Amino acid sequence: MGSLSWVHWLIVLVIMVVLFGGRGKLSGLMGDAAKGIRAFKDGLKGDEAEVAEEEEARPLPRTASKTTAAKKTKTSA
Repeated sequence: MGSLSWVHWLIVLVIMVVLFGGRGKLSGLMGDAAKGIRAFKDGLKGDEAEVAEEEEARPLPRTASKTTAAKKTKTSA
């Protein structure tokens, strides 16, 4: 119970090789995850930019107070 058998050591060795062996597989996986997160954030920024462009392209409605004030100024002059 206090010691690990050869099967346990074999499993630990396989896990170590997968994580740290050959060409930095763990760092490659983390790099891919970081690229995915960055692409997701860029995708969200792209949606916000499209919404902002649509809002800028839409003409602003005139308010009644501005048109009424303009008409009063023209008639009194």
